[in-house]
Amino acid sequence: MRLQESGEMYIETIHILSKTKSVVRSVDIGEYMGYSKPSVSRAVGLLKNGGFINVDKDGHITLTDCGLALAEKIYDRHKVLTNILTSLGVSEKTAAEDACRIEHVISDESFEAMKKHLNNTNK
Repeated sequence: MRLQESGEMYIETIHILSKTKSVVRSVDIGEYMGYSKPSVSRAVGLLKNGGFINVDKDGHITLTDCGLALAEKIYDRHKVLTNILTSLGVSEKTAAEDACRIEHVISDESFEAMKKHLNNTNK
């Protein structure tokens, strides 16, 4: 199943939150993203049905193996694209915002070429 950009953003947010919180709940996601409870609830249901997350009886959300793989891919793209943009002189804030938009639409081929170029430049 292919997720739309909004689904990918939820997956990435769950991944980021899980790095600093012992448990991730819908309320945490809503606060982090600035979204309403109904919006988060709908997204959580879709992600659960799609096999990207598990939600236990206490409402604790964890990524499935599939969800984690996708989250790591998106997060890697975000970090690399932000790094590339800041190295070009873009402010950190703008670079992060632009990377967040680009990470969802860039092809694997283009991203890998950019990542390879960045790695070669940093040697």
